[in-house]
Amino acid sequence: MSLFRKSRILVLALVVLLAFGALVGCSKGEETNNDVQDENNSQEENNNDNSNDSATGTVEIAGSTSVQPVAEAIAEAFMDKNSGVKVNIQGIGSSAGVKAAHNKTADIGTASRNLKTEEEGWGLTKHIIAYDGIAVVVHPSNGAIEDLTKEQVSKIFEGEITNWSEVGGNDAEIIVVSREAGSGTRGAFEEIMELEKEVDGKKVSAVTRDAIIAEGNGTVRQNVAQKENAIGYLSLAYLNDTVKPVEIDGTAPTVENILADKYPVSRPFLMLTNGDVTPEVQAYLDFVFSEEGQAKVAEEGAIPVK
Repeated sequence: MSLFRKSRILVLALVVLLAFGALVGCSKGEETNNDVQDENNSQEENNNDNSNDSATGTVEIAGSTSVQPVAEAIAEAFMDKNSGVKVNIQGIGSSAGVKAAHNKTADIGTASRNLKTEEEGWGLTKHIIAYDGIAVVVHPSNGAIEDLTKEQVSKIFEGEITNWSEVGGNDAEIIVVSREAGSGTRGAFEEIMELEKEVDGKKVSAVTRDAIIAEGNGTVRQNVAQKENAIGYLSLAYLNDTVKPVEIDGTAPTVENILADKYPVSRPFLMLTNGDVTPEVQAYLDFVFSEEGQAKVAEEGAIPVK
């Protein structure tokens, strides 16, 4: 074989080797780029996940039965995103909830009324999570009663008006249903409707002693639903077709009317903490005021603050 031919073969072999090396390099480059892209996609998916599995522990919440369904709905969504946290909620009444926060027997106390003067001095941190209306309700069959004045409602609950005929209804004795002592709904209702009187320098309830006392909004609703001549009051969130809401001074208890400051019987929903809180409690409170948390507030019939 001539020297020229051997040189030609060597050049061709070198060209083939260089081409093969370039092809392998491109393939590795594509694999590297794909790996980086997959890693970026994975990171983006993680960033889009709002869960916080790093939070662990228990959050104890106690207080208002009016706030309870709102707190429970928020807690359910919160725990879906925070599998390491357990939220326990008890409906024990607003006054008991304020005391639970004060005594630190609960991480969060809830109340469906403003704090009293004594309670304001306890140094609790107030978190207004929502607003709510208190609806005056009667039995659905009580068709003649659609609208009452604020004064008429007060006189009915004081026991001064005792027959429906006195306010345009049928000739039937009125059955008054009220809440238990310590209820935030009762406290707010009595304050707004001026159903308090002073005895020995202390404010006491002016609600008639003949009233049926029901513990919890659900029990009030059940009593009114079962008694054709009953009247009671409950949180807007508890309204359903088993009772009929009554307009007060021509204004219906609706979210729109409360936001417009037209409906007179409304109050705040409070969550109360005492001093520094644990990371899991702070995570829950942050979630309460998140877009999703406030959406749960609205779903439960209360009025979001955001």
